[in-house]
Amino acid sequence: MTKRSKNYSIKSAVAGLLLVITPALVPDTFAGQAPVNLGSAARFGILAGSGITSVPTSSVKGDVGLSPAARSNITGLTAAEVTGSIYAADDGGATAAMLTQAKGDLGTAFIDASPAGRPGGVDVASLGGAAGELGGRTLAPGLYKSAPGSYDITSSDLTLDAGGDPNAVWIFQAATTVNISTDRKVTLSGGAQAGNIFWQVGTSATLSPRSAFKGTIMAAQSISIQTGALLDGRALAQSAAVTLDSNPISVPVLLSAPLTFGPINRAIDGFVTLVITNTPGRAFTLQTSANLTDWTLLANRTATGTPDNYTDITAVTEPKRFYRAFYP
Repeated sequence: MTKRSKNYSIKSAVAGLLLVITPALVPDTFAGQAPVNLGSAARFGILAGSGITSVPTSSVKGDVGLSPAARSNITGLTAAEVTGSIYAADDGGATAAMLTQAKGDLGTAFIDASPAGRPGGVDVASLGGAAGELGGRTLAPGLYKSAPGSYDITSSDLTLDAGGDPNAVWIFQAATTVNISTDRKVTLSGGAQAGNIFWQVGTSATLSPRSAFKGTIMAAQSISIQTGALLDGRALAQSAAVTLDSNPISVPVLLSAPLTFGPINRAIDGFVTLVITNTPGRAFTLQTSANLTDWTLLANRTATGTPDNYTDITAVTEPKRFYRAFYP
């Protein structure tokens, strides 16, 4: 049973047996990498440590932040070029505290995305071609580590193919640098989303003129975005500067994957375990009913990964129970 206004997905548990009202499959790719949690740093299109410089005119869709350096170290970038707000540490008060938290969250995300937080990255050279060279490749979702320490996109473009999975995640670990050459591009296919691509960079990243890059760059030092280069993602530099030169930068907006139910199980004690495919980080509502007419709230959830497992301990006395889930 489906209500068009909410895109419900419904299942029931009946005395230990399963009755599927709306069939759902859980793709194998959901066993891949969880997205990197950027915390409060996620709101920023640009976040830097020592300075932000720009050659007009750029366009930044997202907030801009500088900490611990002062506002005087933001040059060439005006409020008219930013869809959002420009913050600096010397604004003081709640703003300074907010920036400190954002930089702290960036540091946590950087470690999470690193080999220390996520070991076992695949060396692209094992797939053929030169070590550290991403140009000319079509890569499936996953965790990748550069054997030489750097990543380059020079020979031709890089394609990231989600294979139809809107939650597919790519994490690229580079101990030193990431560089994309002039006019080179990162292209997306199969439903891939820029918001699920993360670049963990041990020193600095450079986007050469007229290049087109996808994903969140987390650099320990600096990020240089050269003349006319496009970034569908974020430029987050921990200690040094972010430099711009007439660049469009957009914080990516993730499209939500449909809420669907996977395997469902009623245990001997009567507890029902649900497996719910979702968009990590987006809140959803879970309801239950005995008759498909009267629905009651079971939980409001925000899952950190997909699929999300939920155990209904209130189902013990119910011989039959239906479930539905929807985004607000």
